[in-house]
Amino acid sequence: MNDLCADIGYRSINHEGELLCGDHIDVVNSGENSTIIVLADGLGSGVKASILSTLTSKIISTMMAEGLTLEDCVKTIAETLPICSTRGVAYSTFTIIHLVNNEEAEIIQYDNPHVILIRNGKNYDYSKQEMNIEGKRIFRTNIRLMEGDVFLAMSDGCPHAGIGRMYNFGWKREEIASFMEPLTLAGYTAKTLSTILIDEVNKLYAQKPGDDATACVIKIRKREPMNLLFGPPANKGDNDRMMSLFFSKEGKHIVCGGTTSGIVSRYLGKPIKASLSFEKSDVPPIAEIEGVDLVTEGVITINKVLEYAKNYLDDNESYQQWSFKRDGASLICRLLFEEATDINFFVGRAINPAHQNPELPINFNIKMNLVKELSACLEKMGKRIKVSYF
Repeated sequence: MNDLCADIGYRSINHEGELLCGDHIDVVNSGENSTIIVLADGLGSGVKASILSTLTSKIISTMMAEGLTLEDCVKTIAETLPICSTRGVAYSTFTIIHLVNNEEAEIIQYDNPHVILIRNGKNYDYSKQEMNIEGKRIFRTNIRLMEGDVFLAMSDGCPHAGIGRMYNFGWKREEIASFMEPLTLAGYTAKTLSTILIDEVNKLYAQKPGDDATACVIKIRKREPMNLLFGPPANKGDNDRMMSLFFSKEGKHIVCGGTTSGIVSRYLGKPIKASLSFEKSDVPPIAEIEGVDLVTEGVITINKVLEYAKNYLDDNESYQQWSFKRDGASLICRLLFEEATDINFFVGRAINPAHQNPELPINFNIKMNLVKELSACLEKMGKRIKVSYF
């Protein structure tokens, strides 16, 4: 088995005046190294489209995860979903990308814009096998994965952007590929790439989308481990054991908390140095310890990271803040959100005496909840998370 993994990110905008999006994406892990991504585009927009696309993506992703054939999936959809009385169409269009053992991608496409594959910064023209299932024209492709491959699946709201405004016939698929090509070489995450594309689509619609638009980006990359130490152990006798396990792990090392930094400093025999750079921020300043990649304050900094993580999973607007700032929270975000694929948390259960001040809104339970919530957010980003308590 290789050491590749998939970074998956997506973003949508709704048709102007609609509260619900008519597009829907489901990501299902079927076994340790098998992932199914389904993008469904419901007929029309609003509530009906949202229901159609949600049912379609749920049915396909669930059935394929259980090993059923594409023919069974399409037949089930045709028999399950209602038929539109006006257009006589039974269900939404869909795109399926099945990643198998981090080695191969199976792409199945029905009436959505064809998936764009950018390889080595250039649009890659892959072959397609045409099939007819239940009277539907479906295209199937199998591609061997390579590090750096970027797959872009989208609903037709993306190429329709700009019709009658910026372009006579919309933003063509080839033009979208040309727009994305240089961006795939810039090191952006899949989430950020999808955000950039949808922001451009929204701009072409003059902020008034004439259709739901969704972009799902899948970026193939090598696994990157990361380790974060947060708080001293409950038993001081476990200090050396905790430090030994933490520093034995492969990858970069992040240390959060003043007391924790002191333990690390003594263990490594290296002094703590205050950072000479000043960052105007509501997050406490960082420090330096030789042998540690990043040293920050604890609870306040992690709370800010959690705030950014929740926004990352939503509209990702705070990317404009943490992507360039040099405060502790922003630096942690760049390491965890953009670099890491596998994250090990080493969490100390010691109760900080400074947090027992009734004037401070910090207590032990808040600290534990921060770890729990941040871990959940990172898992939703597709990271592998392991939490060890001491």
